[in-house]
Amino acid sequence: MPDVKHFDPDVALDQVVRLFWERGADVTGIAEVTQATGLSRSSLYATFGGKERLQAAALRRYLERQSRPVFDALAADERGLPAVTGFFERLVAARCTGEHARWGCLVTNTHTGAAREAPEVRQVLDAHHAALRAAMRAALEAARHRDQVRPGMDLEAGAETLALLAYGVNLRSRAGADAAELMAGVRAVLDGFTRTEER
Repeated sequence: MPDVKHFDPDVALDQVVRLFWERGADVTGIAEVTQATGLSRSSLYATFGGKERLQAAALRRYLERQSRPVFDALAADERGLPAVTGFFERLVAARCTGEHARWGCLVTNTHTGAAREAPEVRQVLDAHHAALRAAMRAALEAARHRDQVRPGMDLEAGAETLALLAYGVNLRSRAGADAAELMAGVRAVLDGFTRTEER
């Protein structure tokens, strides 16, 4: 007779996401995971596998619940550069204030962690980057359509720059950077993208 789980794996995974996001997966041991979830080590391994597989599952959950809705909203926003500015304003606010202040981004944090080379983890990191970059590219396409960006701008390079800027905001905010300074940096980058009237 198969073993019947007496817990909700989705709830447990959400608890793991929160733990890894706040503390960092590298410094969080399995004992802390079992304490946070209330699961035994054997139940944890039977459901999610080892720590790398658990981390990959947590990253996938974060990508689907936290990142994709934001990326999809940006890609669908046709305002152009104001949409990009709004994206960064909300990002800085979320990273510097509120429930998850100074936690950074779980995916961005993982780029600096030991598990980044694990194939399952790397797959999620690459998927996150592709989705972020595609959303930025869509916003820049809208900006070009509205004649907001400087002539001849390379939209692929611009989208990559904005993705890297988002990672920088995530990491610096986790380190305690001031929100106003972060937004000043964002605006300086966007000023370089913006079309100026010829004099």
